[in-house]
Amino acid sequence: MSLAIALVFCLGLGFVTGDGTLFGIRSAAKSDGASSWHKDATESESDLGSADCPCRPSKVPQYFQTSPELWAGPTATGKAPFLAQTRTFDHAAGATYVPNDPLQTSLPIAGMDPRTNESIFRLMGYLSPYAPSPGFGVDEYPLPDGADIVQLQMLSRHGARYPTSDANVGALGQRIAAAKKHKFHAKGSLAFLNAWSYQLGAEILVPRGRQELFDSGILHAYMYSPLYNPNSKIIVRTTTQDRMLKSAENFMAGFFGLEWTRNATIEVIIEANNFNNSLAGYLNCPNSNKVGTGSDAADIWIRHYLQNATNRLAASIDGFKWNIEDSYAAMTMCPYETVAYGFSRFCELFTYEEWVGFEYAIDLSFYGDNGFGSPTGRAVGIGYQQEVMARLKNHTLGYSGSQINVTLDNNTATFPLNQSLYLDFSHDSNIVSILAAFGLTQFAGKLDPLHPGPHNFTVSHLTPFGARLDMEIIRTPKPLSADRSGYLDTGGETKYIHFVLNQRTVPLGWSFPECGASRVDGWCELDAFLRVQDTMPGIARYDYACFGDYQVEKLAYGAVADGAPPS
Repeated sequence: MSLAIALVFCLGLGFVTGDGTLFGIRSAAKSDGASSWHKDATESESDLGSADCPCRPSKVPQYFQTSPELWAGPTATGKAPFLAQTRTFDHAAGATYVPNDPLQTSLPIAGMDPRTNESIFRLMGYLSPYAPSPGFGVDEYPLPDGADIVQLQMLSRHGARYPTSDANVGALGQRIAAAKKHKFHAKGSLAFLNAWSYQLGAEILVPRGRQELFDSGILHAYMYSPLYNPNSKIIVRTTTQDRMLKSAENFMAGFFGLEWTRNATIEVIIEANNFNNSLAGYLNCPNSNKVGTGSDAADIWIRHYLQNATNRLAASIDGFKWNIEDSYAAMTMCPYETVAYGFSRFCELFTYEEWVGFEYAIDLSFYGDNGFGSPTGRAVGIGYQQEVMARLKNHTLGYSGSQINVTLDNNTATFPLNQSLYLDFSHDSNIVSILAAFGLTQFAGKLDPLHPGPHNFTVSHLTPFGARLDMEIIRTPKPLSADRSGYLDTGGETKYIHFVLNQRTVPLGWSFPECGASRVDGWCELDAFLRVQDTMPGIARYDYACFGDYQVEKLAYGAVADGAPPS
């Protein structure tokens, strides 16, 4: 029986409920509960249906179901890359390739000094391919003798993807396609547009995105494998969006190998409007969708730094009124096409100084819309902060006053407390809000919309594609001196927490005096950290921040500096 016939047969038998859910998915809980699935969860034909009737009632609880996907979000694929044919490699001009890195990201850019300037692909904010952060102000230290890492909680962003369905690059592609029906002609640096058309997909991972998460899994296996108990099966959390699920699966394949389903069960939390989900905290925070102060500030800066580029490009095209929005969309097209195809002609249209300006525009946007410049910055991330604290304090969450999924977090089958390795997957804007929810005020300094200057809040360092925050719990036999000269004579066994963001230490003492600003390793005694974090939900004011009537749309950029609504 073919799959199509089998589906019709199953549907004809009425195995789909009135709300469109496969019967047995929502109501799959049996007398032995989800924990039995967790213990012996090897997906078999009897669990997920058979080849003859793949939609037969499933024994797998909905929150552990990965196939067929529910609430996957848009999943449009795009034109396949053909780099061997489309590249314009000119070694004499300075273009280079990195072994085992398929992207042509080292390009001769006007105004770039190859001896001092970093690649423009380190200046693309949330669209930057993964690279370790250059650091957050402190040196990296190895564990002292006698110390052990006893727990890891990792929060990862998904890998490189196609644009979202409403992205500006799609709009530019539509405008150019419409103009080509009339008297469109491009010349000079834009001549390639005469034969170009927009063919990117939407939302899902591109090949580079799969690689980033697979490589992250391998790196984490080298870093933290001993934390996994080989006699256990851990719960790993992600969301129902396709790129989120695929990111988790690729990470697991890197960490455990292709047989990872023997080691981990993926819990997929519904990602849709009005659903509680700490990994997409904005979905049940309506006011966060009204915040636009960061976007407003970015627009001010874009209209300043892209004026010359817009005039330059407009002179190279006839039958099309090229404006600043087109210039910014063209810059955005560069990283999207590069991760999708391996190469993009849009990258070379702009000077190095303009790429520096592009990154600053993204910093302004995320700071004001998702970080400490947003009235909902802390509230969007506070649910995840509470989950981290609950694990550290060894309790479930029956009520939080935030957007956590209480049904899942109040059950140790879906919110386990006995793991030493916790792996969660989220989105860039959500991670920025989580950093605010933790109160990491070292990223809170206001950014000026017209006068860029040195600042700690740099999105490409915080949430590039494949970003990861590793929160290590470290146990030492005695307290460790702040200058790392050795153990102190007084005191006994001590636990510390160490934040590692994109492979570099975030110095907790810079945000929390209780942790000690003089600590050269950036660690914080766990007890002190927990005391500080107990105050964070009160500062976030989730209910008021997300649902209160404080005229969010009328807030000016700069009116908020602490990630919470005005009093």
